[in-house]
Amino acid sequence: MAKLKRSLNFTEVTLTGVGIILGAGIYALIGQGVALTGNSVWLALLFGGIIAMFTGMSYAELSSMFPEAGAEYEYASEAFGKRLALALALLIVIGAGISGSVVALGFGGYLSHFVNIPMQLSALLLIVASTGVLLYGVKESAWLGIIFTIIEALGLFIIIAIGIPHLGGVDYFEMPHGLTGLLSATALMFFAFVGFGDICKLSEETKKAKKIIPIATISAIAISTLLYVLVGLAVISILPWQELASSDAPVAVVAQHVLGSKGGTTLAMIALFSTSNTLLLFLLATSRLMYGVAEKIKKISKLAWVHPRFRTPWYAILFVSTVSAVFIFAGSIREVAFIGNFSIFVTYIVVNAANIYIRVKMPKIKRGFRAGPSFHRLPVISVLGLLSSVFLLLNLSKDAIIYGSAITLLSLALSYLLVKPSAKK
Repeated sequence: MAKLKRSLNFTEVTLTGVGIILGAGIYALIGQGVALTGNSVWLALLFGGIIAMFTGMSYAELSSMFPEAGAEYEYASEAFGKRLALALALLIVIGAGISGSVVALGFGGYLSHFVNIPMQLSALLLIVASTGVLLYGVKESAWLGIIFTIIEALGLFIIIAIGIPHLGGVDYFEMPHGLTGLLSATALMFFAFVGFGDICKLSEETKKAKKIIPIATISAIAISTLLYVLVGLAVISILPWQELASSDAPVAVVAQHVLGSKGGTTLAMIALFSTSNTLLLFLLATSRLMYGVAEKIKKISKLAWVHPRFRTPWYAILFVSTVSAVFIFAGSIREVAFIGNFSIFVTYIVVNAANIYIRVKMPKIKRGFRAGPSFHRLPVISVLGLLSSVFLLLNLSKDAIIYGSAITLLSLALSYLLVKPSAKK
């Protein structure tokens, strides 16, 4: 059977990681975040970045020990066995499908600025186009992602630049819905950071993965957090939070307010690149997880098939894209994002727990990276990552918790059907 090709370097992996992270939160959800927490949306983004760094450090340490495409599946398998690992992998695939649909719907919202077609149809067409690129090749997908990342970062720099003259004009700690609104906004806007975990899924296509993947993960989170906080400060300095909260294309509205109609059009176009890029890289990373899992589970081994010419996992890509396409019809963008976040928080809880378990039970495993110091053999950063993930999960909407729990139970049931009781790590 053909294998994946190791062709990505540090710069490519880091920029791919930044490309996955950037886009969805700012271009598709910042209006929803502002509705929850008003002028303090920047604080929700800062908290989200700090919490992402806690869990990102756990990912970095685990990836330095187990640099495989299966990523979370491998980590959970080492710590808790194959059944729980497979349940987690299935939950991630479903969650990534939901997340991809949120980004695709965000694309549809900005495309409506130019073309009068239904948002769901635009989202579906974007998923089809992204799938075609991914089937062709990982190097081409990564470089297209890098080009789009540069474009989307340019859009954020424009917003930051036009916001600088307006800084200081508002109360940046105003919270119309109090601390509850800030916590809900943090839980929602954390969606803006979810891509950092996907960087590890590129391990089998990265040169010197044990060294590059951990540092690229930390670098991507740091860069993205800085940009997000600056953009959050800029947008609420330019327009009242009430106006931002009511817009389907808030970043474009901000640009139009300062630069006129051409500015709004320019940012809407950049948002199209941004959301396209985030979807492309979501599907790229998740298909690699599905490939890595299928290599280990006999009953789904066909999903590990790699095209002999293009050296990409075609069946895994098609499977993940199909899941994403289904969820574009699941409901409002805010509720779909909350449901996606539930699966993400469960994933981060398990990843942090796995790093805690492995640090305590397998201290002699060679690590290329350590997630901070230990206290009585417990990795402090991973404990903070676990607790903060539980906290954010509990601050999701009631419906998101109900639907997310149902999806988690479905994943557990499927794992029991696919993995024999005697299966070991």
